[in-house]
Amino acid sequence: MDFRKHLRKIIHVDMDAFYASVEQLDDPSLKGKALAVGGSSKRGVVAAASYEARKYGVKSAMSGRQAARLCPHLIFVRPRFERYKEISQQIRKIFFEYTDLVEPLSLDEAYLDVTVNKFNFPSATVLAREIREKIKAKTGLNASAGISINKFIAKVASDINKPNGQKTIPPEDVIDFLEQLDIRKFYGVGKVTQDKMYRLGIFTGADLKLKTLDYLQKHFGKSGSHYYNVVRGIHLSEVKTSRIRKSLGAERTFSENISSEIYMLEKLEDIAEEVERRLKTSRVAGKTITLKLKYSDFSVQTRSKTLKLFIASKALIMEETKALLYQEPIKDSIRLLGISLSNLNTEQTKSVKKPSIPNEEQLKLPF
Repeated sequence: MDFRKHLRKIIHVDMDAFYASVEQLDDPSLKGKALAVGGSSKRGVVAAASYEARKYGVKSAMSGRQAARLCPHLIFVRPRFERYKEISQQIRKIFFEYTDLVEPLSLDEAYLDVTVNKFNFPSATVLAREIREKIKAKTGLNASAGISINKFIAKVASDINKPNGQKTIPPEDVIDFLEQLDIRKFYGVGKVTQDKMYRLGIFTGADLKLKTLDYLQKHFGKSGSHYYNVVRGIHLSEVKTSRIRKSLGAERTFSENISSEIYMLEKLEDIAEEVERRLKTSRVAGKTITLKLKYSDFSVQTRSKTLKLFIASKALIMEETKALLYQEPIKDSIRLLGISLSNLNTEQTKSVKKPSIPNEEQLKLPF
């Protein structure tokens, strides 16, 4: 398959240290300081870290205790998600000034297909620069961007010149770029897969490209064909303007581990109430209910059951959750409980537009 048959002009926009940058924007006394958004207690988790904190190794999903050890002068602030959503909405309005083909990945990043855009402007590189300048003027925040022929490469490229930069990988540079890329920088290759690839002698895209499709499928299952294609510049995933929610839930981490099942049920009552509220807000119900248990040793267990009917009320959620809790003995004390509903009664919706594939004349224009 020739990747040139599936070229598009894709921009991946990624806000720089979004939560932390918003806090520094709203409180000028925090500018230039090592900052972590999240809990500083022994149970707290870092949701985001400023670039000043990242220099010390502080990063998201790290425990507050570990972050404080790495950076003793680290400042912790509580997250304000309503404020982050407010600014995220301002940023998305800017995206839609250029194209209707916008796929948000989270509050702080999105894909834009600008192959055919509202200004009929040929250069995705120039559009990305203009979008970043508008974001800065509107919100006071910096954004980085990656520009290339598909979502995969654009996502990888957006991380190259961070913060406050952008990188374009035009069609003629795609293969060289991918062959020289360290395998750990391939989007979607996590630590476990990275280590496995290293053991197999795969360190760069060039190493990956030497492996046959059969070899990659043997060692990586269904992901094998994905790796085989992306290293050749082939990634057919379109920018999806409608993302369908697949599950909805809530969870709680406790200040002290709990071992009493009666006490767990009390906590699950509160969690079920929150799940019910979120289901009503989203106007959905689910058939598959899952109980999540994280033990004191950080191991995670899930217990699920698929019902014949959709449920959304707290009473029914608790009835099924209680059955799942008593399904088998709890093996250790618990630090986190969660309830989620999946197999939702949402219908697949169609995209506003189908992304366009540029013709030969468009490809001759500046990327």
